[in-house]
Parts: sequence; structure tokens; C-alpha cells
Amino acid sequence: MTLSCRTQLAQAQKGIITPQMQAVADSEFREAEFIRQGVAAGTIVIPANIRHRNLIPMGIGRQLKTKINANIGTSSLSSCPQQELQKLQAAVKYGADTVMDLSTGENLEHIRAAIIAAATVPIGTVPIYELACRANDDEEIDFSAEAILAVIRSQAEQGVDYMTIHAGIRPDQLPAASRRKLRIVSRGGALIARYMARTGRDNPFYDCFDQILEICAEYDVTLSLGDGMRPGCLADASDEAQFAELAELGKLGRRCRQAGVQVMIEGPGHIPMQQIEMNMLREQALCDDAPFYILGPVVVDCAPGYDHITSAIGAALGAWHGAAMLCYVTPKEHLGLPNAADVRAGVIAYKIAAHAADIAKGIPHAQDQDDAISEARAQFDWEKQFELALDPDKARELRAESLQERNLPASAPGEKFCTMCGP
Repeated sequence: MTLSCRTQLAQAQKGIITPQMQAVADSEFREAEFIRQGVAAGTIVIPANIRHRNLIPMGIGRQLKTKINANIGTSSLSSCPQQELQKLQAAVKYGADTVMDLSTGENLEHIRAAIIAAATVPIGTVPIYELACRANDDEEIDFSAEAILAVIRSQAEQGVDYMTIHAGIRPDQLPAASRRKLRIVSRGGALIARYMARTGRDNPFYDCFDQILEICAEYDVTLSLGDGMRPGCLADASDEAQFAELAELGKLGRRCRQAGVQVMIEGPGHIPMQQIEMNMLREQALCDDAPFYILGPVVVDCAPGYDHITSAIGAALGAWHGAAMLCYVTPKEHLGLPNAADVRAGVIAYKIAAHAADIAKGIPHAQDQDDAISEARAQFDWEKQFELALDPDKARELRAESLQERNLPASAPGEKFCTMCGP
């Protein structure tokens, strides 16, 4: 770590409580020193690029409220900035704590700039996606250090708060992955695996990792070490390839902290329920309790159209056992690109999962909202119940539907009975 490094991690290790740490402490009902110690130890991260001016700081760590991320982004078939801003607004409205721009269509820098300018939550990206978009259909991706670092610096300068870097997938993991039912399902992981198999070289992100850290330290970009070997089905869960990469991510995480760069670790994927606790504990052991950022995990493979539910079940268990942030899954998972309605459904499912886990973990004040809505139910205070609901719009919609079915006006006074339980 250089003496001039002024990241949240570097400041915390010097004993300094930054305004961002104080803001996180206030929102988490914790003492600022508790947050500083967590950041200094690497068990809490505060993604906060110095260029993201309108950011409201938030913390990620298993000692804090469980956070959720929503993915948005264009594709080669759909590239409308306005649609992405609508998805951003829907995600934040319904409770996303961070948003990742996974755009792969045209005008990536323009769309990313618009998203960052409109966002008060941290914005994440996956730089390898932009590298892939810069290549023509008939040419190989430019995986030179110069190309990789140029994309990462450009995104850092724009204000990206955290970046997924797939630096942990290595050549010696490929034989184990080849024995899987679904091989490699991570897009970034698959692109790197193909490059390594074709050239016989190591992972280019691994090769220039120190230079990546220099850029991240300059802008205080948090690294999210991507799991290119995440399992894509239950049959591949908790296998040799997954855990070999996880061990590598633990080593890379230590290099991040030595450079003053905040880091979190990404995790699976598709995991049966009985393996979730073991997976969470293994990450904590191998990665020094760095915040674990998990996708789902999906706990059954046979429910397309309902994977916001199959994955929310796994997400609740994962968060209860130590995951710090949950990447949402929408009903469109495995089927297509989500629209704003799908984003809403995914975010709400994950807010429920995160909230359930926080109650189980004993997070300060986690149950206050539940106790308050119970009081409102006891008083048949319908409006208060709507205000306290995780999705007030849905609660009002279903209540109005019920009144309409009984030919009662939407403005009918509170009735003194529950439609399921009776008076």
C-alpha cells in the first residue's frame, strides 16, 4: 500500500473515520468505530468511487444488514438508455442497495454515464463485457494488458463503484470444469477459459492484477472477485473447480487488501439447500471473511419462470449463514432479458429473503417493521399496513381488488376482519 493511498480501507487502517463510514454507521444503527474496524479488517466494504458525486454511502458485510443487488443493462438486441434508467428507478424504488450495469449493446459509455449520474446507490460493472463488445464478431477479444487496463481506467474515471474481475480462474482448473454437466456458465469465465485453452497462456486479468489494483486504489473502486467457475446446475455444485477457484480468490483478496483496495468475493450459483451453509463457511475460511456476494443460489433447476422464488429460498439461507450481499434473480432467469416489471419482482423477492435473514441473524432493529405492521393489523389500520409493507403498491393493489370483488369502494373505511383469519 502506498503512503498516498486514500481509499476507505487505507483510511480505516490509519484509524480515521471517514464521512462515508459515519453515514454507514448511522444507517446501520452501529457505532462509527465498529464500522471503521470492519473496514480496516476487510470484513466490511463501502463501495464509493471518488468520482460518484451523488452517492449515498452504504456498507456490505455479514455483520450489517443484508444488501441486495439488481442487474440491469442493454444487449445487442435491446439498447435503449431510457429503458435502463426505468429499470434503475424500479430497482431503487423497491429496495435494491446496489445496481450493476451489465450492458453489452451499443454506446456503453453513454449508457453507463447516464446510469451513474442518476444513481444514488453504488454502481457495479463487469469490464470483460466491454472488452468483448469492442471486438468484432469475426475477431478475438483483445486481452492485452493495455486493453484491459484502458477499459478499467475508463470505467473508474466515470465513477463506477465496484467491478467484477474474473482473475481467479486459472488453467489448472479447466480439466475439472470439463467434467461438469454444464461446464462453465459464467460469461466472463467462459471467455477467459476459451482464451486460456486457445493460447495456452494464463488468465490475462491475473497477469495484470497488480496494475488493476493501482487503478482501483486511485479511484477507490471496490473489487468484486468474480466466480468464473460458479456451478450452473445442482449436479455441478460444490465441485473441485468451484472450490479451486474460491481458494485462488482468497489469495487475490489478500493482495487487494495489501494494496489498500477494498474487496468482496462472488459466489454460487446453483446449490442444493443442504450445501449452502457449508459453502458460506468455506468462503469465510478461505477468504478471510471478506464480504461474500452470492447469486441466489438457485436451489432447484426445474422451475423456469419462478427462479426469483427458487433463488430467494437459497438467498435467505445463504444470508443467514454469512453472505453479505445477494444478487437478485428475476422470473426471466434462463428465459430472457428482464423488463421493469421483472426487476420489481426480483428485487421484492430478494428484499424478503434479506429481511428474513436479518431477523434470524439478530441485526439491530431488523424486526421493528414486522412488529409495527403487527400492531397496525391488530388495529385494522389498513393504511399503516400499506406504508409498512415491503411492496406498498402490491398490498394496495390486492386490497383494492378484494374490495372490488365485493362491490365496495376503494375508499371504504377499514373493515374489522381479516379475509383469511376472520374477526
